[in-house]
Amino acid sequence: MQRNIFIVVLIFLIFFVISFLTNILGPIIPDIVKSFDLSIGLAGFLPFAFFVAYGVMSIPAGLMVEKFGEKTMLIGAFLLAFGGALLFALIPGFAIALTSLFLIGIGMAILQVVINPLLRVSGGEEKFAFYSVLAQLFFGAASFLSPLLYSYLVLNVHSGNSGFLIDILNGLVPENLKWVSLYWVFAVIALAMVAVIAVVKFPKVELLEDERIDVGKSFGELAANKLVWLFFLGIFAYVGTEQGIANWISQFLQTYHEVDPATTGASVISYFWGLLTVGCFLGLILLKIFDSRKVLIFFTCGGIVSLLVALFGSKEMALVGFPMAGFFASVMYSVIFSLALNSVPRHHGTFSGILCAGIAGGAVVPLIVGGLGELVGLRFAMLFLLIPLGYILSIGIWARPLVNNETVSSVKELFKLG
Repeated sequence: MQRNIFIVVLIFLIFFVISFLTNILGPIIPDIVKSFDLSIGLAGFLPFAFFVAYGVMSIPAGLMVEKFGEKTMLIGAFLLAFGGALLFALIPGFAIALTSLFLIGIGMAILQVVINPLLRVSGGEEKFAFYSVLAQLFFGAASFLSPLLYSYLVLNVHSGNSGFLIDILNGLVPENLKWVSLYWVFAVIALAMVAVIAVVKFPKVELLEDERIDVGKSFGELAANKLVWLFFLGIFAYVGTEQGIANWISQFLQTYHEVDPATTGASVISYFWGLLTVGCFLGLILLKIFDSRKVLIFFTCGGIVSLLVALFGSKEMALVGFPMAGFFASVMYSVIFSLALNSVPRHHGTFSGILCAGIAGGAVVPLIVGGLGELVGLRFAMLFLLIPLGYILSIGIWARPLVNNETVSSVKELFKLG
């Protein structure tokens, strides 16, 4: 099949947009809390509304893409994201925010299901691993940049500064809700993606057996396997930990260290995602040298230490500890996912759908942290994250994959394989 580099670039752009829209909640939570006079507990429903959509939509989206095709599903996903962002931009309020985030979350869940098989076909199976890593770089770059865009908008909208974008947003955004300007930007980005996708001709994607989702016999067979649900909990725990840290960093720093969420707070979150991306590439090298379970144990221990330093250290230690927690979280998702797939002999497509539904952990864990924050304060509430981290650590101990990750025996062989 002829490869289509334009589609590959478009998929990288989609990865960028997914991350751009997904990981902005952390920086803006302090603003939402202040603007709508919310408690910490109620604020926890914001990530819940977004990530619960993954639990709802991951498996149905896998079935729908076979029926309606990639192009239709991509357009539908971005239209949902556009509608959600525009709704919140026009009618900012807490209830509207929950609806908006759920709509955007459904759109992002659909995109996650569609783009990996499309990347395989467009870029070629022989380059799929390379392009997958490159896609993660785009994903990480967006996570790094979106908090910086938030800082730029909050510091410039209704500040007396002028410019094409700022002048437009000054006329659209209430002066006391400058952060809402982000959702006008999101709406425009989503609509632009609809326009681009509408005129692009997509290749026909024949799903491999490992990419198909079967809710019949395969699902029943997997559901009876205890390992399937143990690894599902692993993905649930990882995404819950990742979002439980990222969503509460800025609020924590503001509460305990009087850090401005629009500047330093946003920068710390930006570095959290930036180091998470850097850690992914270091992890790729380490996985060529060491057993993946040992890598998982080492990085999880590092994550636990970094989190404790951030929670109970000085302001300076917190500013370093939270980004380092992102660095140590970097390999967890990929290692857990690969250990899971390597632990069952068949039905990997359906199993992947079950694992992706575990992304709903990003809904539940931040909500629990917020609820506990009402009772014991955010610092001690974030200690709850030690529970999912402890579970992830246990995976490195009890996992017994049918196939271990391939390692090398020399530096020369490492660079040859890399």
